Amino acid sequence: MLRKKSSRNKLTGFIANLPPCLIGLEACGGAHHWARTFTNFGHTVRMMAPQFVKPFVKSNKIDAVDAEAICEAVQRPNMRFVPAKRIEQQDIQSVHCIRSLLVAKRTAQANQIRGLLLEYGIIISKGIACIKTRIPEIPKDAENTLTALFRELLVELYEEMVHLDERIATLEQKLRAISLQNKDCQRLLTIPGIGLLCAKVKVAAVSDINAFKNGRELAA
Repeated sequence: MLRKKSSRNKLTGFIANLPPCLIGLEACGGAHHWARTFTNFGHTVRMMAPQFVKPFVKSNKIDAVDAEAICEAVQRPNMRFVPAKRIEQQDIQSVHCIRSLLVAKRTAQANQIRGLLLEYGIIISKGIACIKTRIPEIPKDAENTLTALFRELLVELYEEMVHLDERIATLEQKLRAISLQNKDCQRLLTIPGIGLLCAKVKVAAVSDINAFKNGRELAA
């Protein structure tokens, strides 16, 4: 019925002028934003995981072939769709993503400190707590063989770790504040074994619980 190539900047205006219709999207980067935008224009938006669309691709991967495959897949009666995330869910997910990155940086920083000290004959046990305990003492120890240059570098590395700790703690405070205002999170916290982080991740990841047939499907 229609084959049209549009730039990202002109897509919103083009979709806004279409009569209400069914729009199929792959659940990829930016898909949730487009789903919310198109839904506000009165369209019915259905997102699908890329692996469910791939079987309908007929030839080499180009935009027109992908669009045709999405068009075919979205009309299948047994197709499974991905619910669009609300903007509040994306906020929570953003906090979790940033926190995960900072935790990974802190772990990398700790491993680098341990590795560098090992080359100087100073051994620190694994674990962030051990590093926090030992590092402030090492630069002040006049009996070790560390040079003035390395002592200075070690202090700088430790200060970066402290800064990462503070940022992680700030993000966790934001998550706690969000959880107090979220009824779904409060309900999840009543389940034994579910803590703050797990509860917020589930609230952010699962847009509509009715998209899953049972608990096993949700877990998978």
